[in-house]
Amino acid sequence: MKRTRNVIIGSALVALVAALGVGQHLLQQTAEAQAKNTVQAPKFEVDPMWPKPVPNHWVFGNIIGVGVDKNDHVYIIHRGAGSLEAKEIYAAENPPASECCVPAPPVLEFDPEGNLVKAWGGPGQGYEWPESNHGITPDSKGNLFIGGNGGNDGHILKFTRDGKFVKQFGFAYASAGSNDMWAFNKVAKISLDEAANEAYVADGYGNKRVAVIDMDTGKIKRYWGAYGNKPDDTNLGNYNPEAPLAQQFRNPVHCAEPSSDGNVYVCDRPNDRLQVFTKAGKFVKETQVLKNTRGDGSTWDIAFSKDPQQKYLYLADGANEKIHVFDRQSLTELTSFGDGGRQPGQFYAVHSIATDSKGNLYTTETYRGQRLQKFVYKGLGPVTKPNQGTVWPTKTSTH
Repeated sequence: MKRTRNVIIGSALVALVAALGVGQHLLQQTAEAQAKNTVQAPKFEVDPMWPKPVPNHWVFGNIIGVGVDKNDHVYIIHRGAGSLEAKEIYAAENPPASECCVPAPPVLEFDPEGNLVKAWGGPGQGYEWPESNHGITPDSKGNLFIGGNGGNDGHILKFTRDGKFVKQFGFAYASAGSNDMWAFNKVAKISLDEAANEAYVADGYGNKRVAVIDMDTGKIKRYWGAYGNKPDDTNLGNYNPEAPLAQQFRNPVHCAEPSSDGNVYVCDRPNDRLQVFTKAGKFVKETQVLKNTRGDGSTWDIAFSKDPQQKYLYLADGANEKIHVFDRQSLTELTSFGDGGRQPGQFYAVHSIATDSKGNLYTTETYRGQRLQKFVYKGLGPVTKPNQGTVWPTKTSTH
């Protein structure tokens, strides 16, 4: 009897252990399935101590462009005195009305630690400095491309990173139209495809096109409008989110960024949309972003993640004051971060965006924002809410 009872107890224990094993396996499978189905996205935290203070009582005006070179040096361009209040630059008066402050030179370069490396820019011999500079893009050879969206800006400038003039493409007072091949009209930004020696011009504030130029000569090789249509400069009036989608771009066409897999992503800013094209200008697809955004629009500038596949697309939205994070291939928004405000990690008119080799993000702000910020890449993590708000550093963060 005792032996029978032991056999029964033993069998029950074996069955229990087996059941526990099956249960554990099922729990593990469930956990793995849940992890597999959880949306992952890049995570960021603002670095409130970057960049370091600049010297000489310098202050920034509208910071209207940012770019990162192969050494992770960060370049910004701003508009200086014309975008600053008189009380901000009392020291620039003659005689000075106070000890502080004066506008910084238009172009500033920072190293990865946030130290100022050099500053330069403005009118000089042999070129026409823009009435209103707009956008700055470094190439791998140590050159910088600068646009301008002032009333008479019909050109692009190319300098070395040290401020030596290289070449001017187009000319001021050109008043070129969207189907002209000899100049531009208020360029927003220049983006580069160095393998093809081509630059993509968001031509932009006066014209309604993407223009592709030779990086050395500046010759316009091809151009297109919305949906790959021939551009038309007819004034479309204000954007109406209830109306059918416009078949032309509205001003400004604010970015035209080539990707590693042969597409070009275009910011049609007042129409609240991103349009994707082949490099030949054939329309591929589009998406709208917060399509009820009026006025300044939602699609200001983009940057890609630094993995070889450029899996993620980051969109600066200066009207809604956030950075949208997209899956680039599907154009599905995964999450966003940021909010309006003056504190680190918040935005006022976030205008331009760029990434470095480590995946960190850099943003600049126009209007009264007048700020450069760094957002440190913290790896991938599960998406827990549509908007993360201000991505303040956690207690365990070290910078």
